[in-house]
Amino acid sequence: MNLYYDDACQFGLAAFETIAVENGTLIWADAHLRRLEKALAFLQIPLPSQVKTAVYQYSRSLPGRQAVKLLISSRNMCFTHRPNPYTEAAYTKGFAAQRATVCRNETSPFVFHKTANYGDSILEKRRARRQGFDEPFFFNTRGQLAEGATTNIFLVKNDRLVTPPVPCGLLPGIVRTYVCRRFPVTEQVVTEQDLPTFTECFVTNSLLGIMGVRTYGSHRFTFPGPYTRRLRAAYEKDKYSPL
Repeated sequence: MNLYYDDACQFGLAAFETIAVENGTLIWADAHLRRLEKALAFLQIPLPSQVKTAVYQYSRSLPGRQAVKLLISSRNMCFTHRPNPYTEAAYTKGFAAQRATVCRNETSPFVFHKTANYGDSILEKRRARRQGFDEPFFFNTRGQLAEGATTNIFLVKNDRLVTPPVPCGLLPGIVRTYVCRRFPVTEQVVTEQDLPTFTECFVTNSLLGIMGVRTYGSHRFTFPGPYTRRLRAAYEKDKYSPL
């Protein structure tokens, strides 16, 4: 693979998508490509006309459960793949979360697009794992819950499903969109002090789908929670249908 040394390498000005593939079938690829097009428009980078055909051709022979990453910059279009790391054992164990040490900047437009400006998330994810956690939860500069390093966050109280509003500083994920369309969801500002008042928590992204969270810091959620189990079962059935 030959890469040009463009603004992606120098300044992180590139957009990317990570798409789940199961036995050559891309999961919700059209939704990913629509989001990619919006991010590229924000970066003032044209969407290559061949991108949809290229990603389908690249993915169709991949065996088993894979993750395809597509990155586009002003002079590059790159595809890579790796095994999807989330096994059934991970869902049985669930995630342990902690607070990130840096804030999400809800005033930055980069927060709302999937771009190569990803350093905060990667470094915080690595730090959390070194300390025995699975996912850091980011709060914005006003102390409001935003998102995980690579996930969106949902909470349950009294059989009511809550998620932070996008203006709190989060990338609206593909699976987040699915959950918000498929189930009654209230967008609500949540602070760290509010978290122990919720009985269940789960996170979403395109590779793990819906993952239950068993702890945030020292607080234990109901795990495995009945609401989370019900939503995950629905997702596993619905993910092969158009979004």
